[in-house]
Amino acid sequence: MCLIRPENPTDHAAIRHVHTLAFGQPNEADLVDALRRHQALTLSLVAVQDHRLVGHIAFSPVSIVSATTTHDALGLGPMGVLPTHQRQGIGSQLVESGLQACRDIGCGVVVVLGHPHYYPRFDFTPAKPYGIVWQHDAPEEAFMVRELQEGMLAQTRGVVKYRPEFDAV
Repeated sequence: MCLIRPENPTDHAAIRHVHTLAFGQPNEADLVDALRRHQALTLSLVAVQDHRLVGHIAFSPVSIVSATTTHDALGLGPMGVLPTHQRQGIGSQLVESGLQACRDIGCGVVVVLGHPHYYPRFDFTPAKPYGIVWQHDAPEEAFMVRELQEGMLAQTRGVVKYRPEFDAV
């Protein structure tokens, strides 16, 4: 098990290292840095094991826009774990802790563009059947939604728009 806690300023380089290694490129690390620079990390948690930062998860604001209304939600991602620590449940701890923290701050809906075989274990389901689509093309099974407050999905429809920092990924 790991300690899951909010990031602090001394974690920034280690978070960058985690995402660069986890994704094999710096794009996701650059995204986290850009979101942080624009104060758009609603929630940023780290996993620490044996006094070493081994994982990170970010949640940032998204808008779900329809012809008549706009709903605020959060987008999960990126989430990364050092390759040497993957398949040990650290990612699951990050997701579960992150979703609970999102619920605690009053978030009703979380979306994720992710592996369709990974995120359903956290009750994410394809978003399209709920009338929620991403503003870009993506496989239907990879763009998913999770309701954190009962009844929120019944009143939420539209196109999900992420922050402009995501355009560089």
